[in-house]
Amino acid sequence: MIEIRELVKNYGAVQAVRGLTLDVPRGEVFCFLGPNGAGKTTTIKILTGLMRPTSGVVRIGGIDVREFPLEAKKLMGYIPDMPFLYERMTVEEVFRFTGDLYDVAAEAVEVSLGLYFGMFGLLEQRDTLVRDLSHGMRQRLIYACTFLHNPSVLFVDEPLIGLDPYTIRLIKDLLREKARAGMTIFLTTHILALAQDIGDRIGIIREGNLCALGTLAELRTAHGGHGLEDIFLKLTRPGVVVGK
Repeated sequence: MIEIRELVKNYGAVQAVRGLTLDVPRGEVFCFLGPNGAGKTTTIKILTGLMRPTSGVVRIGGIDVREFPLEAKKLMGYIPDMPFLYERMTVEEVFRFTGDLYDVAAEAVEVSLGLYFGMFGLLEQRDTLVRDLSHGMRQRLIYACTFLHNPSVLFVDEPLIGLDPYTIRLIKDLLREKARAGMTIFLTTHILALAQDIGDRIGIIREGNLCALGTLAELRTAHGGHGLEDIFLKLTRPGVVVGK
């Protein structure tokens, strides 16, 4: 569902992503890990069409993101680490506006509003201005809006920021459910326990290079360690030669 071929992104003399090649199939939860500055967010911005690569190809559902950006974006949902919302709209207005953007039928919007507002505890907040919401409630609204058009591929950058334990469990269960239904989920996180818990496969990037890829069992076999934390620290600690 996600095809990445020889992806490169340079910022002047700095190479943020170095020849990344990766396939993520339909229905997989793929966790993309790395230390700060490793190239995770840059990669997601390229995959979602928000940033142009220096070179390389990205396809979503077989559609080239660079050549056909609108068609590719119709298949995607994206939850950034610092999402933007229209401050002067109400919660319900933002949700309906999102439906208009994706040409979701009015009847489907009504059904989804009842489903996701109930799921995320937004029914009592439907007439509240976004600017008056807590950070956690904003995050809940972002998830509700993102699932409205039922994307084939979901990109999530730090999925649990600002969420309470109840919502964290809800999000984890919902991501698993969506993946079982065929949604491809590509997420980055610094919470290694989350990646170990829900990731079907894990990729670790350091200095723009993919230095490990596989299931947790495969990573243990290849790199040793009892858990993901051991493997991650071994591969990303200062002084380790990338690719070794």
